[in-house]
Amino acid sequence: MYFVTGTDTDVGKTIATAQLLRAFVAGGQSAVGMKPVAAGCEWRSGQLWNSDVAAHAAASNISAPAHLACPYLFEAPVSPHLAAKDAGQALDLDLMVSAANALQALADVVLVEGAGGWFAPLSEDASMADLATRLQAPVILVVGMRLGCLNHAMLSAKAILAAGLPLAGWIANQPDSVMPRYAENVQYLQTHLPAPLLAEIAYSPLAQDQALPAQSIAAIACRAGAKRTINN
Repeated sequence: MYFVTGTDTDVGKTIATAQLLRAFVAGGQSAVGMKPVAAGCEWRSGQLWNSDVAAHAAASNISAPAHLACPYLFEAPVSPHLAAKDAGQALDLDLMVSAANALQALADVVLVEGAGGWFAPLSEDASMADLATRLQAPVILVVGMRLGCLNHAMLSAKAILAAGLPLAGWIANQPDSVMPRYAENVQYLQTHLPAPLLAEIAYSPLAQDQALPAQSIAAIACRAGAKRTINN
């Protein structure tokens, strides 16, 4: 099991998760994605539908029960804790952990994609970081390569390591077609982040349907149990 987080919202976590799932499948493993909570859903045939959950299902080779693949779906496109409050619900960490563990019994690899960034709130007292800590899963950090990403990436890495979790690696995703000084930004992060660059995902409308190269998966497996401290 791996926990996929990002430097912010809309940085490409779902694209990276879908590409990772396809890479694991191509490597001969059974793989399934999980979205513990999804806000910004739409009604289809009388049920809430979410594009991130659908992308996971399309990339997985395990057909996961809907209540495990995404225990909580909300229509409002707002922070999960606000969407849950508006719906009169409370997000239950125990239920999310139980769902993730149930998926782990069905597949070789489970990718749990968080909502928003590392500290995105689930309630007044809990955040995505608390869920990741409960899961005790190695973390994959998706860095949205745009202005401000260096600070966001460094802060996220520090927080992940401070939680005592392994940082298995990071993925550079281009959410926009052009980023000034892209190469220099990637080089800086390669030097300063305490984990390997697993892959670079170029901007493309079709990126979600592609797969990461096999060497990315090999790097994750090599790093999954490693815990390093970030350079000051």
